[in-house]
Amino acid sequence: QLQLVESGGGLVQPGGSLRLSCTASGFSLDEYAIGWFRQAPGKEREGVSCISRIDGSTYYGDFVKGRFTISRDNVKNTVFLQMNSLWPEDTALYYCAASAGLCKWYGMEYWGKGTPVTVSS
Repeated sequence: QLQLVESGGGLVQPGGSLRLSCTASGFSLDEYAIGWFRQAPGKEREGVSCISRIDGSTYYGDFVKGRFTISRDNVKNTVFLQMNSLWPEDTALYYCAASAGLCKWYGMEYWGKGTPVTVSS
């Protein structure tokens, strides 16, 4: 059974950092494009970042503005999202998702249940 489990969310002050983890079971993450998405209360889900399965290319939403970095550890079968300079607008439930195809902001095949991030003083 394919499963994605996110961790690392929590409460952080504005300007702070968090590192989110997405760990897979039942499949190898390096065979899939892995994306991070987020959904804030009352807003639509949006794509945050994605790392390609083919060549490791990375993609980011425009709002990231160089603050986040996605990376993959194939030994741990985990994808990370390092988030720096967090703003209150980054408060959301963060999900990871997997696609057997290319990185994309819609139509990912497998989803985790999410980890909450709250940025507040």
